[in-house]
Amino acid sequence: MTLPVLRPRPGNLREVAERIEASTGLRVEIIGGSLVMSPAPGGKRAGTVRRLRVQIESRLPTGLAPYEMSSVAMPEDPDDYATPDLTVLPVEWDEDDSWLADPADVALAVEVISQSEKAKDITDKNGWYARAGVAVLLVLDPRTGRWTLHTRPKDGEYHGQVHGVYGETVELPVPLPSPVDTGVLPLYGS
Repeated sequence: MTLPVLRPRPGNLREVAERIEASTGLRVEIIGGSLVMSPAPGGKRAGTVRRLRVQIESRLPTGLAPYEMSSVAMPEDPDDYATPDLTVLPVEWDEDDSWLADPADVALAVEVISQSEKAKDITDKNGWYARAGVAVLLVLDPRTGRWTLHTRPKDGEYHGQVHGVYGETVELPVPLPSPVDTGVLPLYGS
């Protein structure tokens, strides 16, 4: 597939990202001023999101709901945004005309690592969520069967981290439902 040559003007990166998404079907995010493209979740990655959503949806407190593929804005940069695989937001998001959620409204962001993601990409994205002030980030890695729960964002980093392996439960902070069973999540290549 040949991508059009685009020369973004400063402050115009979001328009370029939207054009790439529309013409290629790739998922596009702007993390730290850089375009990050990945294929739309499929197969086991989509299955991971679905299985997690099934576990938490019925146990969420009134007023919160899970959303797939809802983008989150970086407050101080009008071009930066990320699109978690699953985002828990106030149910008012159902009626919002915006396409970017306020990170202060995000009760939980979930990132499922793709088979091709690199460690630097993962670290950069985790830092992005912390800088944006997303309260809770759950990173699931079907390549290795590991997970990390990030909490307490401050000064651009998460000060609370719990690591585990698939099969161990994740204890999400209140008011999110716990425990989350990672033993039901698929692994790539198995």
